[in-house]
Amino acid sequence: MGAMRLWWQAAALAAVVVIVATTMVFAARHRQATDPDHVDCERVKCVALTFDDGPTPFTDRLLRVLTSYNAKATFFLIGNKVAADPAAARRIADAGMEIGNHTWEHPNMSTIPLMDIASQLSKGSEAIAAATGHAPQLYRPAGGLSSEAVRSAAARQGLAEILWDVIPFDWINDSNTAATVYMLKTQIKPGSVVLLHDTYSSTVDVVYQFIPVLLANGYHLVTVSHLLGPRPPGSSYGGRVNGPPVNALVDIPASRIPSLPGTPSPRPAPNLPITDIPNQSAGGPPAQ
Repeated sequence: MGAMRLWWQAAALAAVVVIVATTMVFAARHRQATDPDHVDCERVKCVALTFDDGPTPFTDRLLRVLTSYNAKATFFLIGNKVAADPAAARRIADAGMEIGNHTWEHPNMSTIPLMDIASQLSKGSEAIAAATGHAPQLYRPAGGLSSEAVRSAAARQGLAEILWDVIPFDWINDSNTAATVYMLKTQIKPGSVVLLHDTYSSTVDVVYQFIPVLLANGYHLVTVSHLLGPRPPGSSYGGRVNGPPVNALVDIPASRIPSLPGTPSPRPAPNLPITDIPNQSAGGPPAQ
């Protein structure tokens, strides 16, 4: 009898071990399938939201929105803004977001003097590295305006250029977010890189209300590097031309879209003015 009892106990223990091991494997596979840092974008629908021109007073709310949805994104930060507020850049990195270089002062990189191209990139990268401890590997020229000279300088600094294939014009539609949402719905497809800006409270509103639509349509929100993989220095991705829609987004009931707080939208956050390059605009909202 004692031997039989021991056999049953051993069998029960073995069954528990199998169940626990199976559960752990299932949980690991589920985590890998849904975790934005591990999801396989060759097998599921992924989209990379990117935010230019930060950090700004709206950055922290944007981070809260993204993390609340377990979403990742890529922030292309302006170097002189990072130098003015390095703690904000650290918070972006600490939230698990990817950071790219948006140059030092946001000039038109295709028209500035050739002698200034390298420093616009290097000073931007240095400010980000000083704030976060990690030098960026990606950059985005202001307005997507680039040239072979810019890409050559970027290659020497180990930077790859990232543009976009979805451009919802959130900076034009600041007071008409429905137009931004319409453009997102009609342009996004699996593998899209979306251009947005961290200088508008209305953009954060759009992201807050649009992520549920993406999730309901089976999209995973990942960083640019996760979506595209390693990019060779000096290479360039993206453009303003969109291909045909794929897996068109389907609306969800209004009851599933979170409501916004009944407060007025703050004014756009300005870019810092350029002081050392003649006849160049920093872009974005004018300095206040």
